[in-house]
Amino acid sequence: MSLYKYIVKSKEGKTIQGTMDSQNEGEVVNELRGRGFMIVEINKSKSVKAVQTRRKIGLEDLVTFTRQMATMIDAGLPLLQSLRIMSEQMDNVNLRSVINQVSDEIEGGSSFSDALMRHPKAFDRLYCAMIRVGEASGMFAEILQKIATYMEEEAKLRRKVKSAMVYPAVVSGMALLIVTFLLIKVIPTFKEIYSGFGAALPTPTLVVVTLSEWIQSYILLIIIIVTGIFLMCRAFYKTEPGRLFFDRLQFKIPIFGNIFKKASLSRFTKTFGTLIASGVPMVQSMEIVQSVAGNATVEYALREVSKKIIAGEGVAPPLAEAKIFPPMVVRMIDVGERTGKLDVMLQKISEFYDDQVNNAINALTSLIEPMLIAFLGIVVGGIVIAMFLPILKLATIVN
Repeated sequence: MSLYKYIVKSKEGKTIQGTMDSQNEGEVVNELRGRGFMIVEINKSKSVKAVQTRRKIGLEDLVTFTRQMATMIDAGLPLLQSLRIMSEQMDNVNLRSVINQVSDEIEGGSSFSDALMRHPKAFDRLYCAMIRVGEASGMFAEILQKIATYMEEEAKLRRKVKSAMVYPAVVSGMALLIVTFLLIKVIPTFKEIYSGFGAALPTPTLVVVTLSEWIQSYILLIIIIVTGIFLMCRAFYKTEPGRLFFDRLQFKIPIFGNIFKKASLSRFTKTFGTLIASGVPMVQSMEIVQSVAGNATVEYALREVSKKIIAGEGVAPPLAEAKIFPPMVVRMIDVGERTGKLDVMLQKISEFYDDQVNNAINALTSLIEPMLIAFLGIVVGGIVIAMFLPILKLATIVN
């Protein structure tokens, strides 16, 4: 696929510029003529790979766009005018480009939801489905507000989970680099000094020197093996069985697995509740939730639940059969179905798991810092002590 820049004239004689992804120029011509435009100029631009990179848009930018769009629509501004205003004041160049294309498509006769669906890199299925409901119900501003609130809560949850992972990962990486530097650069210097002593080295020193020699001899082989394993795991993860395997493994990681599971349950209930509250049909809501679950284990379970809902069952019994959703979640959803307040119950479950994730991360942060300091002290300190141990026993060695 390639990116094509076009200049066209509308039926009213207005000149419009924009871009479009397509396999060839003929498809672009057919699409533009189908919208009623008179083509002035079409030029091939960048490859689709460059376009996809350029269109990578952060969640915070989408929240800002959605919230401000909701405010302008609620104030009575027409949709197209609101989009043009957002395009002018949007700092993110990537999102501004997408908004301009959406505006051109709406001007050419497309609905807002259809125009958004042509840009899946920026607007996912959940976003487009809720916009479609807003168009059908006339509650456009309210739906936009709900989308913005949902994305804000989702962004907050992601930041919490990332904060729990980044700190130990960075400290562990630094520890690995320090230990590797000591073994490759520092230990050989001490080895040359001690080789002239003519005496047997202490066992800890001998172990560290042997490890240093082994790493120096096989460092390239180690790098190749580690890189190969990483690439193989990455390729395996891109397959459906591989993704299912690693995502199941994710829930079983000590300490962190519990956080991942609670975060996934919070995402599921929050998304499902938001869709139901917005008026999206049950089956369509379940299909959308599958695509944004964030974990293949949950996604696979929801796929089976969706099949049973289509067959006429309720939501709670299939969730119970999946055996990955806690009994509390299943019972509250069952009560919500019986009372007609499913969206309210889902929101309460989401709030509960948000609190659980927050508390778990706070506890983990307070616990992991002293553990990492102790780990660094033992590893680095152990190497340093092992190398200075012969100096401490220098008198014995000299005698």
